Amino acid sequence: MKSNYSRIIAGTMTWGRWGKQLSTSQMVDLMHHCRNIGVTTFDHADIYGGYTTEADFGNAFVQSKIDRESIEIISKCGIQYQAETRQNTIKHYDYAADYIIWSAETSLQHLQTEYLDLLLLHRPSPLMHPDEIAKAVEQLKTQGKIKEFGVSNFTPSQMTMVNTKNTITTNQIQFSLTDFDAMHDGTLDYMITNSIIPMAWQPLGSVFREQNEQTERIHKVLDNLTEKYNATKDQLVLAWILKHPSGIHPVIGTTTPQRITNAAKATVIDLSLEDWFTLLVESQGHKVP
Repeated sequence: MKSNYSRIIAGTMTWGRWGKQLSTSQMVDLMHHCRNIGVTTFDHADIYGGYTTEADFGNAFVQSKIDRESIEIISKCGIQYQAETRQNTIKHYDYAADYIIWSAETSLQHLQTEYLDLLLLHRPSPLMHPDEIAKAVEQLKTQGKIKEFGVSNFTPSQMTMVNTKNTITTNQIQFSLTDFDAMHDGTLDYMITNSIIPMAWQPLGSVFREQNEQTERIHKVLDNLTEKYNATKDQLVLAWILKHPSGIHPVIGTTTPQRITNAAKATVIDLSLEDWFTLLVESQGHKVP
């Protein structure tokens, strides 16, 4: 399926209270920086910042004067989180049609935009039903409030069920050099078969967050490849994801302009077949079967 989104996507989870707590002017500057280097897609979820980050981003978006048609905005719904603005006694999921509609409309108000390019169901619920989801999606699409619909963290069987009454265009999953189950459990196979766009959250995995035998093996390979490809280690880790034939879009969480620029440049790195497998083998700690 042809993607309408930039290959590298700016994740906003740490822009607000759950991270760097950027000021409005800092968010404006970061939006312009992203857009100027071709990172035009911004990934949100209603719960980020305890339901506050979308509104912070929306205020910055208005001040940025960026043309709405020149960027893509994604949001997610369905998680009922314990926060000051909610009466929830426990974290749970809500995929009633009325709630999905209300949640999407609330995101639109906070983001100060008339439509979402993509609305995702944030995590699967054991109580979700495709008919109920379809009621909401159909209304939101008919009213022009969402352009496309997708899911996040869904298994192949869950995608199959939801897809009986809906058209899933995207599944945002955890995928990286250190979290690659989706290559082996049928998730990415399903998405290729059904022309569903994969997006990957936490695309750097634990490579730079943890020091253990696995990451030490990976870093030894990366040390050898940085000169060969004239690239930084984080670029090579992203290039490993980008080589997968499903056409994965990494959703990067950094708010550092230089790291975002590095990520955007990773799209032109073409790892050789053997270098790609070398990284996989060192990550998993054994040869491929």
